[in-house]
Amino acid sequence: QVQLVESGGGLVQTGASLRLSCAASGLTFSIMGWFRQAPGKEREVVAVVRWSDGSRYYADSVKGRFTISRDNAKNTVFLQMNSLKPEDTAVYYCASGRRPYSGRNFYDTENFASWGQGTQVTVSS
Repeated sequence: QVQLVESGGGLVQTGASLRLSCAASGLTFSIMGWFRQAPGKEREVVAVVRWSDGSRYYADSVKGRFTISRDNAKNTVFLQMNSLKPEDTAVYYCASGRRPYSGRNFYDTENFASWGQGTQVTVSS
């Protein structure tokens, strides 16, 4: 099991920026990503990075505003969120997975076996 510790959530106004961090320890992993769940909605993928080659996936709703990055030496993944909107309000979860993948694509939710505790992001209008 991989242990994931998230930080960086908070309350901001529309248009502001936030940076989330997630430090991983324990077993090795091949993908790390960020997911979010808003009240009354299903959990959705936000951004994923594949550790081996740095390939990235973004949900359409965050393309051009969010950037996922990594620090290989520290086994840490970041989510830089710019131009935040009220609809970005959710609990954000860090997750990791390892091969073999269950899903067809590396960013499929079923590939992620370890999850962080979540951090609240609230964007006020």
